[in-house]
Amino acid sequence: MKKVIIITGAIIILIAITFFSFRPSATGSTIGNINEEYTYTKAICDKNNLCQDYTITCEGDELISKSPITGAVVQQEENWKDPRTKEQIEREC
Repeated sequence: MKKVIIITGAIIILIAITFFSFRPSATGSTIGNINEEYTYTKAICDKNNLCQDYTITCEGDELISKSPITGAVVQQEENWKDPRTKEQIEREC
């Protein structure tokens, strides 16, 4: 009887190890779908510090659409400086 319990326990442990070893990771899934379509919002500001939020849709690195969000506009003060880097401001996808 003791042997049966030990063998059953060993089989359960092996099944558990196998199950948890072959689960896909979030990183692997994300990297695998690099050209998938995605959407995000971004504030785009003009030279007068008038900032408008946009919905931006991309597929991989390609811009699919850019639409202003109605009512999502802010006029920043004259001396306001955008805290984002130049790359963050200019990059769309």
